[in-house]
Amino acid sequence: MAVFRLARTVLAACQGSLRGVQKRAAVLLLAAGLAACSPVFRNHGYVPAEDELALVEVGVDTRETVGQKIGRPSTSGLLNDEGWFYVQSRYELRGPREPREIDRQVLAVTFNEAGTVENIARYGLEDGKVVQISRRVTETNIKGISLIGQLLGNFGRIRAEDIAG
Repeated sequence: MAVFRLARTVLAACQGSLRGVQKRAAVLLLAAGLAACSPVFRNHGYVPAEDELALVEVGVDTRETVGQKIGRPSTSGLLNDEGWFYVQSRYELRGPREPREIDRQVLAVTFNEAGTVENIARYGLEDGKVVQISRRVTETNIKGISLIGQLLGNFGRIRAEDIAG
C-alpha cells in the first residue's frame, strides 16, 4: 500500500514533465523497483507447538509414543541416538542479498537407556554457537609440477616390457 502512495506522490510531482504513457511507465517502474526490495520470508523445518508438546510426559513416553504424538524428527543423535532434535529456521531474503537467518528453534528430546523421555529442552538462535567444521581435503603430493609437465615427464620412463605385459 505504501508503494502505491509513494508512486502517486511521484506522479503528482512529475505532473507537468511527463505525459500519458510515460507517466504510467514511470509509476509502474517505480512500483516494481520498490516491490523488488521488499523482504520475503521462508520457513524451514518443523518444531511441535506447545500444546502438542504438552502431550509428551517425561519419564513415561517412549520413542514410539513420542513419534505418534508429535511426529518423528528430521535429525537424531549422530553417535548414540540418545536424542531427537526438531529444528525450525526462519530466513529473510531481500533481493539479491544473501539470506539472513532471523529465527531458529531447536527442540531436543533426550531419552535414557531404557528408551523413555528423560528431558525436553528448547533452544533459540541466541543459544547457538558457531562450530568450526574441520575440512578433510586430500592434498596432492605433487608440488610445483603442472599437468603437462607430468605427462611429458613420463615419456622416458616407458619400457617395451611394461607395454607387452
